[in-house]
Amino acid sequence: MKERTGANATSPLSSAELELFRKAVRDVSRLRATGRVELAAERPKPIAYQRLRDEQQALAESLCGDHWEAMVEADGDLSFVRPGLPRQILRKLRRGHWVIQDQLDLHGLDREAARVQTAEFLKACERRGLRCVRIIHGKGRGSKNREPVLKLKVRHWLMQREQVLAFTPARPVDGGTGAVVVLLKAVKRKNE
Repeated sequence: MKERTGANATSPLSSAELELFRKAVRDVSRLRATGRVELAAERPKPIAYQRLRDEQQALAESLCGDHWEAMVEADGDLSFVRPGLPRQILRKLRRGHWVIQDQLDLHGLDREAARVQTAEFLKACERRGLRCVRIIHGKGRGSKNREPVLKLKVRHWLMQREQVLAFTPARPVDGGTGAVVVLLKAVKRKNE
């Protein structure tokens, strides 16, 4: 790097660079001092739209008239049996009394897509006359904070469906805490 000397000793620019700068700005005139201070416009506070949507959805879900009292703890996981039905149904469901006839895998889906897929799957099961199905929601290892986002959502959606008689976490061989086994109402056939 060249050493600066003379008037340009404190300037980081060489004499040629300074001369070039002066030529570039020779037609520029100074702004008059107005004595006013320019205040930056106050920015509006950000609106947390996702938080508002989440709160609205939570409120809507809380007003659905769910039968939360019908939930029972089973080894730390939530199970459900429709009010008025015997609790033995849960025991039979946990032990694999009914054969799992079909399954739905929700891995990789967001909340809304999973809700739609679950509703469509249950309608299809009803049309086909299925009684026992498995819904795999995952254990949440790939989700944000490594928490199972769909686990409680799926259980909530199932409780809203009249065709669902009971559900419980799957046995370890059937997916364990990453899946739920669902018992559906028997569909009466027209010729019965």
